[in-house]
Order: sequence, then C-alpha cells, then structure tokens
Amino acid sequence: MASEFLGKKYKLASSENFDELMKSLGVGLVTRKMGASVNPVIELTESDDVYTLKTSSTFKNSEIKFKLGEEFDEETPDGRKVKSVITLDGNKMTQIQKGDKETIIEREFTPTEVKAVMKVDDIVCTRVYKVQA
Repeated sequence: MASEFLGKKYKLASSENFDELMKSLGVGLVTRKMGASVNPVIELTESDDVYTLKTSSTFKNSEIKFKLGEEFDEETPDGRKVKSVITLDGNKMTQIQKGDKETIIEREFTPTEVKAVMKVDDIVCTRVYKVQA
C-alpha cells in the first residue's frame, strides 16, 4: 500500500444499494436505518506490517487490525462474527468475510477518494469516501 493513502481520513460521500446489502445479510431494520443515516470516516494506518482500518461515525466506531493474507476473526459493525482475509494488489485492498454468507469488499484507494464495492449474493453496493482536508 502506497504510504500516501495511509493516515488519511476519508468521509462517506455517496452510497448505493447499502440498505439492500444489509438486508441480505440479515441486519435488522433499526440497525439498517441507523447505518444508512450516518456518513462514517475511514482511516487506514500501518505499523510493523500490521494494518489498522478504523471506521468512525456518530452511530458506531469500529477498528480491525490485520496482516495482509492472514485470516483473522472480525466482528462486523452490525454484530456478525466472521473470518476475514485481506489482500492487497497495487492500490486495491480486497477483503473476503466468511460467515453465514460470504461478503467481498474491494476498497480502491486514490489520492482523493476510496471507492468501496461490496458484494453479497447478487447484490452490489458501492460507497465512495472523499478525502478530508
């Protein structure tokens, strides 16, 4: 991961099909409404080959720590327990979450934004985060 993307804060600017994605994962109505109403900020940092991805919002803060290519236990912001593996190809980080359903999250980092494409079943959700000054 190019260091120019590390330590930057990116705020959610647009979201498409997020409610449908949460529904297919079995997320309850109240949590979906809360999740859809916030514009989280994400930040990726790295130290000694351990990456930390922080997501902050008024609804919930979450943080995952991982090494590339190594499986780890993750509790998703909606409370599901999954096994995740994250790999990196250039500026694209791919996360595969295995639980009741498999979720694929591709995050593409550019100097001005992060584009996160999430896939569950046949649903594709695209969320774009813009860098904060």
